[in-house]
Amino acid sequence: MKTIRLSNIIAPHFWGLHQDIKQHGHTYYWLEGGRGSTKSSDVSVEIPQLIIKNPECHAVVLRKIGNTIKNSVYPQMQWGIDALGLTDKFRFKTSPHEITYKKTGQKILFFGVDDPQKIKSIKLPFGYVGICWIEELDQFTGMEEIRNLNQSLLRGGPVFWEFCSFNPPKSQNNWVNEEKLFDDPDRLVHHSTYLGVPREWLGGRFFEDAEKLKARNETAYRHEYLGEVTGTGGAVFENVEDMAMSNELVGNFDRLYYGLDFGFAVDPLAYVAMYYDAKREDLYIFDELYRQKMTNSQAAKAIKVRINGGRILADAAEPKSIAEMSDYGLRISGARKGPDSIDFGMRWLQNRAHIYIDKRRCPNTYKEFVTYEYDRNKDGQFISAYPDANNHSIDAVRYGLSEIMNRDKIVSRRVNF
Repeated sequence: MKTIRLSNIIAPHFWGLHQDIKQHGHTYYWLEGGRGSTKSSDVSVEIPQLIIKNPECHAVVLRKIGNTIKNSVYPQMQWGIDALGLTDKFRFKTSPHEITYKKTGQKILFFGVDDPQKIKSIKLPFGYVGICWIEELDQFTGMEEIRNLNQSLLRGGPVFWEFCSFNPPKSQNNWVNEEKLFDDPDRLVHHSTYLGVPREWLGGRFFEDAEKLKARNETAYRHEYLGEVTGTGGAVFENVEDMAMSNELVGNFDRLYYGLDFGFAVDPLAYVAMYYDAKREDLYIFDELYRQKMTNSQAAKAIKVRINGGRILADAAEPKSIAEMSDYGLRISGARKGPDSIDFGMRWLQNRAHIYIDKRRCPNTYKEFVTYEYDRNKDGQFISAYPDANNHSIDAVRYGLSEIMNRDKIVSRRVNF
């Protein structure tokens, strides 16, 4: 087996945690931290070592939504195994996602909690599930859900390790932030940031982007990069400002973006027009169409006179409506989505320096942005989920800016591991 210096793959701020895991100082490890803290990388290095040292243990890796596995925890586990120099010791399978330690047949299994039957029906060739990793803990609905998962998974063996990794939600009233305040002697909460990571691991660009955000929006920097709890309530957007935009100002906007969310009977059709100042990372929303019971022909006619040949990005889940509006002469395409497009898009909007909305021109869009709150669980605690209600203009904004967001997502994935 190739000898790997763990100090070359485990960041200095995780070394004490590594020793605690090795000695089984606790059962439950909550790894919280900001962007680029390498907490997920650390877990992906710890699990293969625990598998090898505990031949009766199997591991289960969980995400709230199953279709996020292939682009997140599965390649992350591949990275961890490779970083340890153990790739040839494991067998990798993608349908379903599964990693097997060849010597013993121990499994690392991956599941989305949106299909709970698969978790309840896990069949192992021997041994028990002794290791569990819950990634993006804040996306789950509360401790009751976590306890139910543990009751299904962590049983039948003498020793267990559970890792929960997450970026702390910005609201103090989120269930994760409330839960971690309770003292549990068998739970270790570890906080980390990118500042404890060797610069060459993340690259200079990562540190430059962090400093830019710090200078532009210190609150967003503290939440995104330092993993601090910066809010007291459940508001999703705290960077929205009303701005009266004159015709002269709007006329000087040189690169416009248009978004469209379809609706008809109960939900309104929502169209928005925007300008984005990429240098300052300020978003300006200056026009809307927000109406129920508009046919596609009526909407196309009303929008066409507003955009002067511009291109609209709309909800890709409505290909028939997109095709029909295209026939009416609009330049319209479906916005490209991904399994995490809503979450990424919301965070992208939250991290803009300002979202300026003219509430005289766009009263419905302004109302949606300033009143939109995180979802709540049955106990009334906020969770890191976005309710699908009263968010039609917000969705239209995400669609209209989706190409910018997708470019930023590619850059983000290059520097996060």
